[in-house]
Amino acid sequence: MAVPNAKEFARSANSFPGSLHTVPKTSQGKPAKKPKKDSARKKIREFLIANVGKVVTSKQISEVSGIIAHARRVRELRDDEGMQIRTHTDRHDLKPDEYVLESAERKIPKKGISPKLRIQVLERDGYTCQLCGATTGDPSTYNPNRKVRLHVDHIVPDSQEGGIKPENLRTLCSDCNQGRSNIQAPSETAKNILARIRKLSRAEQKEVFAVLKRSSPDVPPPPAKAVDGKKEPGTPD
Repeated sequence: MAVPNAKEFARSANSFPGSLHTVPKTSQGKPAKKPKKDSARKKIREFLIANVGKVVTSKQISEVSGIIAHARRVRELRDDEGMQIRTHTDRHDLKPDEYVLESAERKIPKKGISPKLRIQVLERDGYTCQLCGATTGDPSTYNPNRKVRLHVDHIVPDSQEGGIKPENLRTLCSDCNQGRSNIQAPSETAKNILARIRKLSRAEQKEVFAVLKRSSPDVPPPPAKAVDGKKEPGTPD
């Protein structure tokens, strides 16, 4: 079934009985107060419920809500009201401008991780996934055209009373956070080194890489440069 036209949905949500030139009146003959327009959050909520299980776009949500910056309202519906809204960070089959309400069932919102605590955990972990070693901007294992994002995740789930405290939180990339990563986790020593390197400046990171490249016998030599169709002297065959 096709998604209802977003503009028509928006017009019907704000419809006011009577013609444009007729102002309704009360029984006392006084002009009736025009009903307040629905809030953007309410419009988005009703639109998603009307299209539960269907993919909708940012453009459609903007048309329905009447606002361009609708992402905050969508987060409020998900985090404050427990609506099961998914985006491309949750599902690999969705594009960056697509949303889907998976179910009309609400999940009881739980107290989330505060921005301050999230930054604390990310800095402690050196902005490095604690399972595979990836960081923000690395290509996704499942879609090389996308970049992974970092999440702060519970080690022991809330459902098992793990609690929201630094020792029960860790940094995971979006791939590992979905539980689909089959990459062998690096050792604790390797994770610690990666975390320390990620905290260095860009210039220092390049210096470390150059040293590792020179000292590792497994790194293949660079391709030989040709000069007038011939290899430069001293280049390996």
